[in-house]
Amino acid sequence: MAKITPFEGHWSQYEAWFEENRYTYESELRAIKEVLPNIGRGLEIGVGSGRFAAPLGIKEGVEPSPKMRELARKRGIFALDGIAEDLPFNDEEFDFALMVTTICFVDDLILSFQEVFRVLKPKGVLVTGFIDRESPIGKIYEKYRDKSVFYADATFYSVEEVTTSMKKAGFKSFDFSQTIFHKLSDIKEPELVKKGYGEGSFVVIKASK
Repeated sequence: MAKITPFEGHWSQYEAWFEENRYTYESELRAIKEVLPNIGRGLEIGVGSGRFAAPLGIKEGVEPSPKMRELARKRGIFALDGIAEDLPFNDEEFDFALMVTTICFVDDLILSFQEVFRVLKPKGVLVTGFIDRESPIGKIYEKYRDKSVFYADATFYSVEEVTTSMKKAGFKSFDFSQTIFHKLSDIKEPELVKKGYGEGSFVVIKASK
């Protein structure tokens, strides 16, 4: 079942986070933009309010929360109702797909990646960004998840777990990058983006079909 309740009832709090954590948000955007294809038809899965799709030039999205879809549409995104495990598209429609913090809210991670694999064209690309469970911020989120409106029902994953699931779905040619090297309260400017993982709390994985 799609975990939409927090986003329906606390959408203003969700939106406020991006304003209050401007440089964290800009750092994550930069990390994704560095590896995201800039041509072709793209899709964001779990598009939310369009905070990533809009500035990254992605015009289509899937989102189970009606309120989030409404906000995404106001940002110019053609947002459809749907979940990652059952995408409302035919086979091989997209050149690339993006998932940002979506994986911690899906019910079946491997099935979600299999669906992304299905809707991508041959040699299509999946870019997924998430908080590494083994990172400093990941450990804090995991420890205090019950106190969070948004993360109480979330499942956090390590980079190895995400990579393994992507491989099982058929993805290959993995590329890793990372950002967010400090506590969110200490970030006063955009963080740098480094190759690899294991240092930054926000990890981006790029893989090909």
